[in-house]
Amino acid sequence: MAGETVITVVGNLTADPELRYTQNGLPVANFTIASTPRNFDRASGEWKDGEALFLRASVWREFAEHVAGSLTKGMRVIAQGRLRQRSYEDREGQKRTSIELEIDEIGPSLRYATAQVTRAAGGQGGGGGQGQFGGGGQPRQQVSEEPWSTPGSQTSADAWSTPGSFGDDTPF
Repeated sequence: MAGETVITVVGNLTADPELRYTQNGLPVANFTIASTPRNFDRASGEWKDGEALFLRASVWREFAEHVAGSLTKGMRVIAQGRLRQRSYEDREGQKRTSIELEIDEIGPSLRYATAQVTRAAGGQGGGGGQGQFGGGGQPRQQVSEEPWSTPGSQTSADAWSTPGSFGDDTPF
């Protein structure tokens, strides 16, 4: 939507996502992403951490269940969403404002890790949060140890090494 502040944050989860349900049974997962910039200090010849940004985030519906079943404390994630500002009164009657990231997309960063994607059963079409990064009680798909082998082949030969072996089974 026009006028919304959309940002992308790369950081680590400070705790496991907390999955709750509203009174109407709607799932919501809340968690915090800590994003710490690193800068090279030429004087010392070392990398130094800057000030960490701790950003509260939320995700709703089936997407929330996917996040809670897939992401855990310490995981490096890439999250994109919309900033939301909320005003409220605390217990002492003081007016407070909080800023939260309403997640549109999130997944593990593959810079220092690997992930295996499992499609969630019964999801709605249109890319609306069907991907899942392990966990969640869903069986994992069989994946060849050689990522470039031809899908469905019984051999572990490299698909690129056999001329004319692609047909309709192109691996991408």
